[in-house]
Amino acid sequence: MKQAELERSMSKKGCSPDNSACEGLFGSIKNEMFYNLDFTGVSIQKFIDTLNDYPIWYNIKKN
Repeated sequence: MKQAELERSMSKKGCSPDNSACEGLFGSIKNEMFYNLDFTGVSIQKFIDTLNDYPIWYNIKKN
């Protein structure tokens, strides 16, 4: 981190409450989007588009 002149954006190691919102989102993405779709033969751009559309779908579904 020092060599790249970057600053850590999360709290010290082992403080999971700070990361729980992101972990929850990533868990939902894996369970509801990634595991339920077959990405065989899908282009990288199509995968990125699908991944970008997921939070919009998720917010509409939950409301």
